[in-house]
Amino acid sequence: MLAHWCAAANFRHAILLQLRMSGSRLYEMCQRTRRRIAHSKFLSSVFALLVFSILNWVVAAPTFAQDKDDEIVATLTGGRVIIHATQESITFIALDEPIEAGSVPPRVMSLDSRHVAILLGSSEWRMPADPNPIRMDQGYTRTGGPDPRYQSSYSGEAEADLEQMGVAFLEKLTPLAARLHHKLDFPADQPLFELVVIGFGPRDYGPEVWTVEYRMTQSNVTTRGDFWQTRVLRPRFVQIYPPEKHNPRKLVETCYPGLCKGPTLQQLLEGNEPGLEKLAKSDSKVAKAAAAISNGQAQKAVRQDADTFLRAAVPVIYPDQHFVMGNFEEEHGFQWIVPPNEPMERAKAIKDAKDDKNHPTEAPSLRRRTDPPQ
Repeated sequence: MLAHWCAAANFRHAILLQLRMSGSRLYEMCQRTRRRIAHSKFLSSVFALLVFSILNWVVAAPTFAQDKDDEIVATLTGGRVIIHATQESITFIALDEPIEAGSVPPRVMSLDSRHVAILLGSSEWRMPADPNPIRMDQGYTRTGGPDPRYQSSYSGEAEADLEQMGVAFLEKLTPLAARLHHKLDFPADQPLFELVVIGFGPRDYGPEVWTVEYRMTQSNVTTRGDFWQTRVLRPRFVQIYPPEKHNPRKLVETCYPGLCKGPTLQQLLEGNEPGLEKLAKSDSKVAKAAAAISNGQAQKAVRQDADTFLRAAVPVIYPDQHFVMGNFEEEHGFQWIVPPNEPMERAKAIKDAKDDKNHPTEAPSLRRRTDPPQ
């Protein structure tokens, strides 16, 4: 009986031990399952976050690429322009006064058969993806009849032919400036681009000189952070020659950027600057021309004698400064007195000749003569 009871007790103990072991294994299995589930959820979260980041980058990438493609840099041209007008001709001098490293010199281009222009300000633009600069003096299309979209836009500031010219440059400048998306530290009253237009007015008006100023405005796009929209305003025309009737006729001088620094050539001549006085006394004809300019009767100076004086005066007053000098006559057109240093490539000259096949023969040509290759 005792043996039977001991056997039963051992059996129950074995059963309890087995149950305990089974429970322990079941608990351990549950714990492992929970850990696997938690690990799986963690991996799922990481995967979801990774997918979201990739999708967000894919969506944003075109915007970043577009912003990068829109980057553009304007090269500013600084300079001083001196103009002497007689009754039948205009002589101009354009001095290079660089604003920054890599600035291009003032360039001269023909507008039509009666006007030429000197380009100042943002006369050249560059994009990182394109090694060739965009030049404002290239690709200019001479306009035909008045553009009805811009009629009466300038309140009679200039004749219709000059207004058409102003519109042509505005349409070329607008898409370039629209690529400027960063805030510019640019004075509000300083033109982004400026033309000094030299020529002859209609109906025997005689010599005329205008400045055409293109200012800009910027607005911040708040939804895109530090992103700015740049817009070019309609050009502002200012006639700087001829003066009012009965006023003295003197040399005309204009500069970019802002007002001219230091005395003008006219002021130095009137003040008997020693270097200029010495030049004037070197020849009787030159002395007579210099005296006419100094006395406010520049229109009466003989053009050739005045050109001789001005050609020699510029290196004296502005030493070590590069300059170009040209003369424009109403009957005979344009000719260089001091041509640009950079010769025009033959290929470009041929292209311009083709572009100008309908250009009037009496129109001025700004092409520098180049000898054909041997």
